[in-house]
Amino acid sequence: MTILSFQSAVAAGHVGHSASCFPLQRLGHEVIAVDTVQFSNHPGHGSFTGQAHSPAHVAELVDGLRAGGFLDDCRAVLSGYLGEPGTADVVLKAARARRNGALYLCDPVMGDDGKVYVQPGLVELFERALVAAADIVTPNRFELEILTGLPAATPAQAVVAARLLLAKGPRLVVVTGLKLGDGVGCLAVEADAAWAVVTPWLDFQPPIHGTGDLLSALLLAALLDGTPIPAALVRAMAQLFGVLAETHRLGRRELAVVAAQDLLVAPVHEFTALAVAL
Repeated sequence: MTILSFQSAVAAGHVGHSASCFPLQRLGHEVIAVDTVQFSNHPGHGSFTGQAHSPAHVAELVDGLRAGGFLDDCRAVLSGYLGEPGTADVVLKAARARRNGALYLCDPVMGDDGKVYVQPGLVELFERALVAAADIVTPNRFELEILTGLPAATPAQAVVAARLLLAKGPRLVVVTGLKLGDGVGCLAVEADAAWAVVTPWLDFQPPIHGTGDLLSALLLAALLDGTPIPAALVRAMAQLFGVLAETHRLGRRELAVVAAQDLLVAPVHEFTALAVAL
């Protein structure tokens, strides 16, 4: 299936498109990747070069794709780090133009660990427009708190906050990066049901980047294949954990998506989706 994706790109490392495109392709999907920024590497390395692409540049690419018929069979729109606030309008236009039941998954990349690292205008656009246009939203705990103004440190709190987000328009909210017992997990919340999947905690020093980008892509792939939500979350988490475990084993600072590619196709780790009381 064809996916139109708006994310960052780095020349070295694995975040944004550099974390999601190859896994999606390895799983059999065609990816039309429209880069929102081009950096030498993730800024978390301490220094980087590159720049955000202008909204006009991104819009021009989309116009060319549409004129050439490349978007005719698009089955999903995926968005992550947007760079410039004006790019949100381009993504919103593309999301609203989707046809034939195509899904829109919005990963509202704004910050983590209590720190917002995007321009203020983007936060407002996520709150006001992009979340409402999406079918699926995949915030981390901190981003969910920004979008709702509610705490989301515990599963119960996260469910309450996610249901508030559902009221804005999406059908599914998946909260990532929750500390659950001795592990880390994700919470998938629909209007009338919720599930949690917990995986073991792997200590990365310094912290690893790109996990949210990869998980959003894997979840979208599973849902496009027609997998029910609980099973889709289990599969995506097993695939992600396989990559993380291999990354940890190899002592890498970047996601080992190439080395772990077979674990994307045939995950070896088994997890369970646990129903969460609403």
